[in-house]
Amino acid sequence: MLNRSAAWRCGIVAGSLFFTSVAGGAQSSGKQHYEPALSSLNSHPLPQWYADAKLGIFVHWGLYSVPGWAPLQHPNHDFASSDYIKNNPYAEWYYNVMRVPGSPTAAYHREHFGANFSYYDFAPIFDKETQKWDADQMAKAYKDAGARYVVLTTKHHDGFTLWPSEVENPNQRNLHASRDLVKDLTESVRKAGMRMGLYYSGGYDWTFNRGPILDPSDYETVKPESIAYGRYADAQIEELINRYHPSVLWNDIDWPKTGHPLKIMADYYNAVPDGVVDDRYGVKHSDFTSPEYAKLDEISPTKWEECRGLGQSFGYNRAEGEAETIAPAELISLLVDIVSKNGNLLLDVGPEADGTIPPVQMERLQALGAWLKQNGDAIYGTRPWTRSAGETDQGIGVRFTRKDANLYATLLGKPQSSAIVVRSVKARPGSQIFLLGESKPLKWSQQGADLHVQFPSVLPGNYAYVLQLQPGD
Repeated sequence: MLNRSAAWRCGIVAGSLFFTSVAGGAQSSGKQHYEPALSSLNSHPLPQWYADAKLGIFVHWGLYSVPGWAPLQHPNHDFASSDYIKNNPYAEWYYNVMRVPGSPTAAYHREHFGANFSYYDFAPIFDKETQKWDADQMAKAYKDAGARYVVLTTKHHDGFTLWPSEVENPNQRNLHASRDLVKDLTESVRKAGMRMGLYYSGGYDWTFNRGPILDPSDYETVKPESIAYGRYADAQIEELINRYHPSVLWNDIDWPKTGHPLKIMADYYNAVPDGVVDDRYGVKHSDFTSPEYAKLDEISPTKWEECRGLGQSFGYNRAEGEAETIAPAELISLLVDIVSKNGNLLLDVGPEADGTIPPVQMERLQALGAWLKQNGDAIYGTRPWTRSAGETDQGIGVRFTRKDANLYATLLGKPQSSAIVVRSVKARPGSQIFLLGESKPLKWSQQGADLHVQFPSVLPGNYAYVLQLQPGD
């Protein structure tokens, strides 16, 4: 993962206080045939399921999961730093960073595996470990976390595929998992009632242009642009479409200039009309934008999706622990903030080589799932209100969403007293206000521009608390 694109934009939506809508999704009426042209592709409507889903799970899993290590010097992903490449915190970049002279990853590799141990020597270890994996168990963990869709890395920058591709790599043979991990997880995810998406690294393949990336200028020069690679990438992603019919086709970095991204998108929409594509194909079409470890300041009129790891890395990093993993309260606040601004959160889990979700990450998934089980009405199927943010008289941040006639105000913290004032929110006379997790309506009054609400003495749940405003007649 690495996104330096400035293609996504922030939109500011202005409005008054009650129930002004922001467009979020549309169902296609009848089957449309798409052509490989921007005018045709741009007519693709954002599917309702994706607009409603709000939470997806990203899964970075591959050969890099065997060593599962990266340094921790750049927790803020400061890509422009002069020594970022040497100290890349993304464990899925292990193959590149182990070849950077003087890097901590190179030292780690020599110490644990020896100077003559090739990165691709991890393949038989990975194959052996993945035989232990229970796809249904993994899917259940994501379902229980409240996810509505899953996106799996089918091929990362190292070129190793998680499915037995029939498209032969001309530079390295047998470069795929012995078990069809894509098929197994796809079946389990769908059986659990979620949508399945597939990630593909079109912009980098280190078996076609091995690099390594040593300098910021190499980010461009190491992109493979040969005719052979264009044909290879086109054929592999078409194979993924035809075999697995993913609901999300998530490309990374770019698409080779010798490839045909518009044809791929047209073929994909014709095969999966309610599918979505991201904005990393190097063309002026996407269903959503994909800021990485970054969120928007205002409501966007167009759909967006933040992707980030539970820790500092996407791939499994055994060096990460409690301190490097997002806290439950911060994670819940992040999701609420993103949804209030017309976004989805694609939250990454980096499994160990055998598919085990690290305990510190599993704890976060469980906390998120428990919160969503109580408060999901304020998240799923919602749209932004006229503004995303507010605060209480106690300085607690508030985020707003709406669904049907209901307004939801989520307090991003525990109130210090039961008497709460939500600034600049007006409720109609006769409205009822509920605290999600409680069955009885709350007492409230309107005092000028502010809403005064009496909370119960004992609050349900943890971390963030949701007021549901049901307007009166």
